Amino acid sequence: MRELNKIIVVGASLAGLRAVQTLRREGFEGEVTLVGAETHVPYNRPPLSKSVLRGDDDVTLPGAEELGDQWLRGRQAVRLDVRSRTVTLDDGVEVGYDGLVIASGARPRRLDGVRTLRTLDDALALRAQLESGHEHVLVIGGGFIGGEVASTARQLGRKVTLVDSAPYPMHAGLGEEASRWLAAHHERNGVELVTNVRVTAVNGGQVRLSDGRSIAADLVIGGMGVVPNTEWLDGSGLSVDDGVLCEPTLFATESTDVVAAGDVARWPHGLFGGERVRIEHWSNANEQGAVAARNLLAGPENAQPFADVPNFATHVHGARVQMAGLPHLADAASIAAGSPEEDRFAVAFTRNGVLVGAVAVNSPKDLIKLKRAITARETF
Repeated sequence: MRELNKIIVVGASLAGLRAVQTLRREGFEGEVTLVGAETHVPYNRPPLSKSVLRGDDDVTLPGAEELGDQWLRGRQAVRLDVRSRTVTLDDGVEVGYDGLVIASGARPRRLDGVRTLRTLDDALALRAQLESGHEHVLVIGGGFIGGEVASTARQLGRKVTLVDSAPYPMHAGLGEEASRWLAAHHERNGVELVTNVRVTAVNGGQVRLSDGRSIAADLVIGGMGVVPNTEWLDGSGLSVDDGVLCEPTLFATESTDVVAAGDVARWPHGLFGGERVRIEHWSNANEQGAVAARNLLAGPENAQPFADVPNFATHVHGARVQMAGLPHLADAASIAAGSPEEDRFAVAFTRNGVLVGAVAVNSPKDLIKLKRAITARETF
């Protein structure tokens, strides 16, 4: 372990929490300052679009109770100077460091008149709206957040319209076969799908679409993707392009004392030919926060590349949909097990014959096998 005395972790969500835990477990005895924009204890985000909207407040994130006194709640980093090694907070206070973990996450894309779901406060506000009697919910975006919100709203007995710009929900991530199945699954469970159009404006209770149509809705919720929180890094000297640009070891490009992890980190993935990726899912933040902290302590010369296979899972109308790898890199796809007609199947995605991704619907064992094959760079 190299000699470090003071480490700042910016971002108190999952990646930041795992970084703090790892620093202590690896034997770092210096000062750790955790800067978090929210006042809540770090919590688990996946339940926000599911059980929290149904009334369950359990968002416990194991390990959050380990945080010490050097946790700055409700504070934001607004500027970084890598030359003087200082982070400036929103109250003007400057905090020095000799090691920095950037885990500042991402925020939802927004549209006037549209509610978003990212934080616990967002979820509680949405729950209050759903409980207040709004009967028709319109969801913009069929990604995993939009799909889960649509599913939960249907469970609560609401009429749901899902608007997506692609031909099928999650088309880019799941591929043709699985996204077509997902569209039919939504419709079988009472969701009205409106696809191949974009929402251009929301005025009062009217949602205007790019094809000229207008849909009336009581509550409009957006799942339109996220933007990495990097504005505070402007002028810092770090390279930023859709996230903090990192080396394979998660060190910020051309830096020896700054690492990044979670939704904000963009790095060349060794399993996929150095393709630069930024992964927004729970498992990535969980693992990456720990690896970034470990590498920071080890130093660039002894750091290990981060090459975990990306994966995520979502539950929509009772079905479990899982993804591993990077299916969007594929030049071919084929059914590897089961069939869409059985509502249980897996799809293998290949590039030049080598597995680069997998999608499974209600077929977790097949997903595990395919994920192992992706790691081993097997042909299919």
